[in-house]
Amino acid sequence: MALIEFSSIALGTRASDAMLKKATVSLLRAGTVQPGKYVILLVGQVAAVDESYLEGLRVGAEAILDRVFLPEVAEAVHAAVMGRRGDWSADTLGVIETATLAATIEAADAAVKGANVEMVQIRLGDGLHGKGLAHFAGSQADVEAAIQIGSERIAYKNQQVLTAVIPRLAGDLRSVLSQSTFFEEGD
Repeated sequence: MALIEFSSIALGTRASDAMLKKATVSLLRAGTVQPGKYVILLVGQVAAVDESYLEGLRVGAEAILDRVFLPEVAEAVHAAVMGRRGDWSADTLGVIETATLAATIEAADAAVKGANVEMVQIRLGDGLHGKGLAHFAGSQADVEAAIQIGSERIAYKNQQVLTAVIPRLAGDLRSVLSQSTFFEEGD
């Protein structure tokens, strides 16, 4: 899996076209997110995704905000990026909030690979002013480990990472969040 965030919609669109022409990859998503960013998300064979990713970095270099290339992304992360929701019922909820979508995916991948947690949900960009958000569930010790592992993995990006570990999540909040993490009704 590879994702590149661009500060320019025009340059991001041009880079995306070059990426798709460079190698045979599957385009999962491409388009705008607030505040005026353009994002492309690809999957496929490692060599092909790498080739396309490098082309996107080359063509869109002057407009790149963040990026991530995960040659062996965790299946739970891939599913969450595609909208699958996990089980919210565990004792403790963990949250990682980042300024970019790429950082959220990278942190989530490290967290689920490094700790025994359920990947509950990943939200990317829309409705978050371009931020990313990952939710994890499990025992308190496992969630604490996941949050630490995920946060440490993206420390090199030098961006603000906000986290929370919430033991014994209130039942009413769990019920509402498991339906939707949007304030407005529905996703």
